Amino acid sequence: MLHRTVQITVNTALLLLVVAALLPFAFMVLTGIQESTTVSLAFDPAKLQLDNFVRLFTEYQFGRALVTSAVVVVLACVVNLVVSSLAAYAFAKKPFPGSEALFWVYIATMMVPVQVTIIPLFLIVRDLGLLNTPVALILPIINAFGVFLIRQFMSSVPDELLEAARIDGAKDLRIFAAIVLPLIKPVLIALTVFTFITAWNDFLWPLVVISDESMQTVTLAAARLQGRFLTDYGLVMAGATVSFLVPFLIYLFLQRRFVQGVASIGLKG
Repeated sequence: MLHRTVQITVNTALLLLVVAALLPFAFMVLTGIQESTTVSLAFDPAKLQLDNFVRLFTEYQFGRALVTSAVVVVLACVVNLVVSSLAAYAFAKKPFPGSEALFWVYIATMMVPVQVTIIPLFLIVRDLGLLNTPVALILPIINAFGVFLIRQFMSSVPDELLEAARIDGAKDLRIFAAIVLPLIKPVLIALTVFTFITAWNDFLWPLVVISDESMQTVTLAAARLQGRFLTDYGLVMAGATVSFLVPFLIYLFLQRRFVQGVASIGLKG
């Protein structure tokens, strides 16, 4: 009897936590499909309509912002995977004098707050003439985290396997592409999800380097829905719903492989 009471209490507490976690999302969606200029928890079926979503794409160019964000996150994922996996291969399987010290110095850059690097990064991007370009949005995505993540996983690949391939005449690039990459696929998927969510939700850096409205990302487009004197909260919540749905659907699609990748990192890291 005591065990059953404890089980019911735990289940009730978990159910309340789930409801508390989902409540903001339910509020966001319900406000988005209502005509509303005030923030309220009231739900009026008579005000239900999809005009807010239609206005996003007809009046506020939300479709163009979605395409820009999609291009940026795809390029960011590809570039981050290529750069991080090659760097991790060099640190894990091609040691050179001082490589261990250099790796930990590189990892130490993760301790520097992003806000501290904003001004130097902006000056570099401005001097290179990259303001208002996708390249400016992609550059800060490539950082030490991806190298650290892949290097820890790649260390578990047996050196004997690579030596056997070298004895058979394979060069480093072929060993990397044909042997190492297939073995580290779980961590590559995990890094892809991390990179996608980071690039999609980034707001501060696009706000700094993008001034042309035709290049604005979905986060900037959603933020600019807020009026200066009067805010249409239904429209703002509709924008937030669309911004949220894309990474949510991508996560659902890759959920199983992402969980497998993170679990593998925990076992082999």
